[in-house]
Amino acid sequence: MKATDAMRSTRAELLRLRRWPAVWVTLGAWTALALMFGYVFGYLAYKTGDNSFSNEGQTMYSVLHDLMPVSVPDVLLQGMPMFGGALMMVLGAIVAGSGYGWGTWKTVFTQGPSRAATLAGSLAATTVFVVGTVLFTLVLYLGVSLTIAVTESQDVVWPSAGSLAESTLAGVLVLEMWALAGFALGTLARGPALSVGLGLVWALVVENLLRGVGNLLGAVEALTHVLPGTAAGSLVGSIIGVDAGGGTPGVVDTISGTQAAWTVLAYVVALPLLSLALVRRRDVAS
Repeated sequence: MKATDAMRSTRAELLRLRRWPAVWVTLGAWTALALMFGYVFGYLAYKTGDNSFSNEGQTMYSVLHDLMPVSVPDVLLQGMPMFGGALMMVLGAIVAGSGYGWGTWKTVFTQGPSRAATLAGSLAATTVFVVGTVLFTLVLYLGVSLTIAVTESQDVVWPSAGSLAESTLAGVLVLEMWALAGFALGTLARGPALSVGLGLVWALVVENLLRGVGNLLGAVEALTHVLPGTAAGSLVGSIIGVDAGGGTPGVVDTISGTQAAWTVLAYVVALPLLSLALVRRRDVAS
């Protein structure tokens, strides 16, 4: 694989993704969910004095503290293991699957550049969007929390650079893992619809069921320790704390933070290799 071919493929894929409405709809859905669960519901609860599912058991002082800039590192991560992960899986699935559905992969694979260079470019472009999403969310949260602090006449206390860096890196790892999982599913299914459906069922249903059964069966519990959702949720839980997550779906403490980080990294490395193996070994027409 030539580096120049991979770079050209990356630029071409970035152009395709930038002009594709489905990508922006997916990222827009994440932005809307992030704002609602991160700030809108909490701020409404604070202003009305009513407890809701998002802040049940918290005092109003605690609710307001969670809306301040100092809490941004925790708020940034809360929705990523499940909601953010599911949407990034959708993104990865449509990026890979649409190439087969439209017939573009078939054309590129037969005329060049190499399959490895094409896949590398697509994966790199997907990663750019994942990193951009996390950074945009971070800036958005900082702006919203600052606005709330000023509106409510609160002292503005910024989070430390270390906590911001830690949360940002963890968020990138978690969302990247789910995006690569969706990409692998899109490559396996050779189409966006089936891969999106399978990915959402797995992320939102199957892993939760397995964790529930794992409380009763030791063999199933051991299996859940290496699942991507458990790794992502445990990584986030080790940073923000499960109690700090306020019962946020997907945030768990099943395994240690170190084990979770290594498991997520293993998926980030293994999933592109799986996609590459599938692309190189299968005939483009089958």
